[in-house]
Amino acid sequence: MLPFDDRDGSIWLDGALIPWRDAKVHVLTHGLHYASAVFEGERSYNGRIFKMVEHHERLHRSAEVMGFEIPWSVAEIDAAAQEVLKANGITDGYVRPIAWRGAEMMGVSAQGSKIHLAIAAWEWPAYFSPEARMQGIRMAEGRYRRPDPRTAPAHSKAAGLYMICTLSKHAAEDAGYNDALMLDWRGQIAEATGANIFLVQDGVIHTPTPDCFLDGITRRTVMELARKRGYEVVERAIQPEELAKTQEVFLTGTAVEVTPVREIAMQQATYTFSPGEITRNLLNDYDALVLGNDAAAAAASSVV
Repeated sequence: MLPFDDRDGSIWLDGALIPWRDAKVHVLTHGLHYASAVFEGERSYNGRIFKMVEHHERLHRSAEVMGFEIPWSVAEIDAAAQEVLKANGITDGYVRPIAWRGAEMMGVSAQGSKIHLAIAAWEWPAYFSPEARMQGIRMAEGRYRRPDPRTAPAHSKAAGLYMICTLSKHAAEDAGYNDALMLDWRGQIAEATGANIFLVQDGVIHTPTPDCFLDGITRRTVMELARKRGYEVVERAIQPEELAKTQEVFLTGTAVEVTPVREIAMQQATYTFSPGEITRNLLNDYDALVLGNDAAAAAASSVV
């Protein structure tokens, strides 16, 4: 595995492209010690960053929730992200903007710290064909739960919120699964460790209300595609027991795109699913959209 701190290329840091290996921060950076950082995950398809403006608008909103202001506008971040792709010769890739409090102050209170912004990108081709993806992944119940939004900045893409995701995903992988299903503090289904979740029950698509986790950009995109096809999409509280009456399950996110789930192992039972027509249609529609084949996506969405 090629380490992320030792690569050729360029990273945009605080207003300028610098050599990849020179993009460093001090060990006493506030963002490292207190998780005062926000980030985005974006995908470039055929040289075009999908929903770029929406991602960078959310980055700004996340920073506001975390109590700081990014000193670059959305338009400036857009231009910087495109500059990074060009400098690294990337057409199909992953783009990671991150903003954080610097090392000027060390302590819980750090209002005088400088705000930094970096943007990196690396190649991320499509590894699986739609047919291979339709085999589905296996999930296990996560060991941690999404917290009450009164106890954490749940509607920001804040670095600290992913600590429990890393721990839950590691435990799931150690047990032979691909990912973990996160419940919330009430015991309701919330999301995967880095993706939103959808359940298909008797032809209707259900997804948890994002009241304590991130309302994903890919999530909203797939909901739009589903409604264009005439599918009913319901946002509501979903109990784990409902997996027993669910026929299809799929995840959505920048990294996973649309990924079917074939098994979820909960403490009380293990549930299996058959990735079916609805999942396949939305997977294909999303692929067509992100690859820039808007006409194909529109045509596909016109027939249920």
